[in-house]
Amino acid sequence: MLVGLMADTHDRLPLVEEAIKALNERGVELVLHAGDFVAPFVIPRLAKLEARLIGVFGNNDGDRPLLLKRASETNGKVEIRGIFAEVIVDGLRIALLHGHEADLLRSVVACGGYDVVVHGHTHRAASRREGKTLVVNPGEVCGYLYGRPTVAILDTEKLSVDFVELGL
Repeated sequence: MLVGLMADTHDRLPLVEEAIKALNERGVELVLHAGDFVAPFVIPRLAKLEARLIGVFGNNDGDRPLLLKRASETNGKVEIRGIFAEVIVDGLRIALLHGHEADLLRSVVACGGYDVVVHGHTHRAASRREGKTLVVNPGEVCGYLYGRPTVAILDTEKLSVDFVELGL
C-alpha cells in the first residue's frame, strides 16, 4: 500500500493544493498528517484528497476545537486524533506525532514498538533507520523555512520512502 505523509502545511493553500494533487496522482490509499495544519480553513481543502487523512495536532495548531469541528464536517475524510496516533497499515505499527516534544519523540522511536515513526516539526525532509524502526519526517508542505516544500510516499510492502518536491 502507498501511504502519503505530510506535515507543517501552515495554511499555505497553493502548496496544500499541490500536495493534494501529488498524492492523488500517485494513488495513495491513506494520508498521515504530522501536525501544524494551523488554521481550520485548511481542513476542507485536505478533504479533497482521494484518500482518507489521519492527522495529529502540532504546536502551532491554535484553535483545536474548531479544527476538530471542521474535520467532523468532512464525512470521515479527515480525522484528527489529538497529539498522538497509532495507525496499523498492512500489519505495520505506525506512530504519528508532531515531534516538537523532543524527549517524547526520542522515546517513541527508542521503544522499538513501532515499525514506522512519522513526525514533522523541524520542516526538514529526512528518513533514517533506528534499529528496526523507520523514522520519517516528510518535510514542510509550506516551504516557509527551507523553501523546499515536500511530501513523502511510504511503500508499506518495501518499507521504503520516496520524497516528492512540490512546486508552484
